[in-house]
Amino acid sequence: MNKKDFSGRKPGIIGEEAFRKYAVLVPVIEVSGVPHLLFEKRSGKLRRQPGEICFPGGKLELGESLRACAIRETMEELYVRRKQIQVLGPGDMYLSPFNLMVQPFIGTIKDYQDTFGTDEVEAIVKIPLEFFRTHPAKTFTSRLIQEPPEDFPYEWIPGGMEYPWVKGTHEISFYQYEDTTIWGMTAQMATSAVKLMERYHII
Repeated sequence: MNKKDFSGRKPGIIGEEAFRKYAVLVPVIEVSGVPHLLFEKRSGKLRRQPGEICFPGGKLELGESLRACAIRETMEELYVRRKQIQVLGPGDMYLSPFNLMVQPFIGTIKDYQDTFGTDEVEAIVKIPLEFFRTHPAKTFTSRLIQEPPEDFPYEWIPGGMEYPWVKGTHEISFYQYEDTTIWGMTAQMATSAVKLMERYHII
């Protein structure tokens, strides 16, 4: 590598190695000619987030691209073939303050027949795209506070134990459609994806 390589490099993220990396598909399907977002209700048998609403997706495997991860997980969870999935483009990445990085991809699934694998999915949920365009999410702000470990070297920093730590916030969003609640990062990714669809006239 040389100076020329450096000037054109794609910036990384400091501390990225500490993040767990995931990818999801934000699938748009047609129901009677009307575009809907397709969600999954996670199986109650799962150890993490049982019963919650999410997009199809999962953890990035070694040597796999984020796009390939989103496609593979969608195929595995919804029992669809590769040729049914059309990825339209990347959404904006979701960064959690809890060391989680999720890359959404916006796409369509053709001829979806309501199939899914019961090991991970309890049910599927279809919500008209228009709902998200006309019903803004309800958002609540949670406070994040620094809590250094017991052996933290306060003597190394100005002010010691009285150091004025910066406090942060974390937004938690909710959508409620009939008897379905979509919240947290899935709600935020849905909001972002719908805005991108409108901005780029995708759907």
